[in-house]
Amino acid sequence: MTQTNPLDLALCRSMHEGTLPDRMGLEFLEAGPERVVGRMPVQGNTQPYGVLHGGASAVLAETLGSVAAAIHAGPDRIALGIEINATHHRAASTGYVTGVATRLHTGRTLATYDIEITDDQGRRVCTSRLTCMLRDR
Repeated sequence: MTQTNPLDLALCRSMHEGTLPDRMGLEFLEAGPERVVGRMPVQGNTQPYGVLHGGASAVLAETLGSVAAAIHAGPDRIALGIEINATHHRAASTGYVTGVATRLHTGRTLATYDIEITDDQGRRVCTSRLTCMLRDR
């Protein structure tokens, strides 16, 4: 586990109040520029077949990667997602999925994160990669 700044974690939670990730039940567990961890329930985020919606996995991945990029960018800059991909490996139908965004590259203008999403048994549900543009507010 990486060092989590309590201010980063509190800011993540407060910034997302009332947003799509909040409505999906996303909980931030760890936050820093190199790694952000969060989880969300499968229930309420499913497709008609009763399994986790692929778009829900993409929202989780983009949120975690964007938060990590924003922490890296600092308080006077913002991170905007410019590219995301996701490969869905298996279905999840109960419990929670947990996403871990890990830094691949961070620079002055771009940040790229690898996001692994697993189910409660630790099985990989989705692998995603997100690139964010970093710019002044």
